[in-house]
Amino acid sequence: MSEKPQPQKTQKTESLEHFQVDTGEQMTTNQGVVVENTDNSLKAGERGPSLREDFHLQEKLSHFDRERIPERVVHARGAGAHGYFQVYESLAKYSKADFLQDPAVQTPVFVRFSNVGGSRGSADSVRDVRGFSVKFYTEAGNYDLVGNNIPVFFIQDAIKFPDIVHAIKPEPHHDIPQASTAHPSFWDFISLVPESTHMVMWLLSDRALPRSFSRMQGFGVHTYRFVNAEGKSCFVKFHWKPVLGVHSLVFDEAQTLAGKDPDFHRRDLWESIERGDYPEFELGVQIIAEEDEQSFDFDILDSTKLIPEELVPVQPIGKMVLNRNPTNFFAETEQVAFQPSNIVPGIDFSDDPLLQGRLFSYHDTQQHRLGSPNFANLPINRPVCPFHNNQQDGVMQMEVKTSQVNYFPNSRSDGKPAPSEQEGYTHYPERVEGHKIRKRSPSFGEHFSQATLFWNSLSTPEKAHLVEAAHFEIGKAEDPGVQAKMVDRLNYVDHELAKLVATGLGVAAPTAAVTPNHGQSSPAVSQSSFAVKTAKGRNVAILAVDGVNVDQIMAIKQALTAAGAQSQIVSKFMGTIKSSEGRELAVDKTFLTAASVMFDAVYLPGGAQSIETLAMMGDALHFIDEAFRHSKAIAATGEGVELLEKLSLQGITPSNASLQDDQGIISAKNAANLGQVAKVFVNAIAQHRFWMRSRKPIVLT
Repeated sequence: MSEKPQPQKTQKTESLEHFQVDTGEQMTTNQGVVVENTDNSLKAGERGPSLREDFHLQEKLSHFDRERIPERVVHARGAGAHGYFQVYESLAKYSKADFLQDPAVQTPVFVRFSNVGGSRGSADSVRDVRGFSVKFYTEAGNYDLVGNNIPVFFIQDAIKFPDIVHAIKPEPHHDIPQASTAHPSFWDFISLVPESTHMVMWLLSDRALPRSFSRMQGFGVHTYRFVNAEGKSCFVKFHWKPVLGVHSLVFDEAQTLAGKDPDFHRRDLWESIERGDYPEFELGVQIIAEEDEQSFDFDILDSTKLIPEELVPVQPIGKMVLNRNPTNFFAETEQVAFQPSNIVPGIDFSDDPLLQGRLFSYHDTQQHRLGSPNFANLPINRPVCPFHNNQQDGVMQMEVKTSQVNYFPNSRSDGKPAPSEQEGYTHYPERVEGHKIRKRSPSFGEHFSQATLFWNSLSTPEKAHLVEAAHFEIGKAEDPGVQAKMVDRLNYVDHELAKLVATGLGVAAPTAAVTPNHGQSSPAVSQSSFAVKTAKGRNVAILAVDGVNVDQIMAIKQALTAAGAQSQIVSKFMGTIKSSEGRELAVDKTFLTAASVMFDAVYLPGGAQSIETLAMMGDALHFIDEAFRHSKAIAATGEGVELLEKLSLQGITPSNASLQDDQGIISAKNAANLGQVAKVFVNAIAQHRFWMRSRKPIVLT
């Protein structure tokens, strides 16, 4: 008789045996040591520098730095460009940094713009913080200004960096959602971390949806030091301001672009440089004398705070021009390694605890990501000045070392290479004292006044967009408890804001303000302060099919080109269309491959046959409708005006145009004076948006 079959474990049961259920209530290191505090790094006094002996900080950051292979843990999706920086006049009064001395010298740079949260395969246009990092190849070594497009950050201490990024990233059980903070984990974390409130206001604003990299501000975020040749120090904040002004997408555009063209930002950067429209940024600094360090009602070492420009004006010191695309994306844009610790004589660090942790973490990350301590020898990372040391061997050693000496001191090589007390980098001799403690300075304890300042500074459209963003983002948190906590948190910022957000989320609104709104504002915070009125770099869609009037197209295209704007013919099919005069015109895009969100304005030229056909095309009507709802300039000439009238758009004529209070709709049935029409249209494009328009969709009448 055969033996009775033994019961078999199911595959599910077997797989569960390999999982460890963590039921511990006490947090420990990986060595089992119970952690006393995981919110503050070990410092020499409450405002002192972070200490290298903080084994918990190092273990936490080291583990975090190695969580993704091989792409960057954060800032994985990026685009880069080469260029140069040129200082306006010597800054010897403040800094001895060599690239800040001679206005005749152009210092080579490589810039990488990036999204923070998503993977390399995510879309460009998602709501996110953007990286803005610049590598200066100076004659005294490489200097990296590693920043973002938002002047503040989520946290005050680097030891919390793994926590905020884990909360931002896709949730671990199903790896959803990609490149988005609109999920429960993020808002649960934010609702419990008051110091993040200011940053979240920026994240919900239009700043998180830049129109392009060339219209995006950049900030050093941290407070650094300038040190001059006499050893005198001052504090400094860095600002990059785009010459074309600061402009953003609206959220509906951003969502559509993620499907229509997920490479929208990197494509725009590449094509702009290829056609010679080089992105330009002005570098400005806020200088704070050492004796004024404690003169503000906030701590300048707190990275969740900015210094309002009304208190310390931004002084323009130079311009950066990006004029060359990378030859190979991987070799340059992907392998470039930025580190805040890459500094040159004349620039030094402050005791900002977020910066202090980054000084360790970035170098550690680059060694892990690029696989070797020799990553600095990669062509994109190599300095332009000579470099000599005794570091040899290792994976990816790219130099054939000829010296038989790799130690110091030595006599076999005449003691070389040797340190130089005269020319070597010297840290600013800041006085430091204090007990070794895990504690945050009381000066870091206020979290809401600058969030209120930000809200007060926004224009009416910007406020409306922020509220809508909160409805979407916090609405995706799904947990009513988290949503209610976020509404309560926003009530510390502004009572009316909290009520508006509560209404959209369907949760109870606070009955009273926690504290009265202080009423202070900073105009420089609003994007409207940097809305440079220029058509340069704008892209205009010209809607046309067979039978279009070629003279009207050519007149408008010529005016756009003269203003530095681009134009593309969008039609039903690729190939060519034939004008009413029998002339063939090349089609650049179709209604299938393009959308109004990829353009800054729309032009509808005349031609009876063309307009009659477009009026029967749903894609064409949607194109115009969408551009109208997104508050973009729209122009029509000849028979094109008739289509706008059918769409119930209220047009204006060039003779009575007043572009300061109109709706941004330029129409002229009599196309005899195309030059005047083109001038008014170009001026309208330069306004960027016409927010006074009704947001209701247009319909055929």
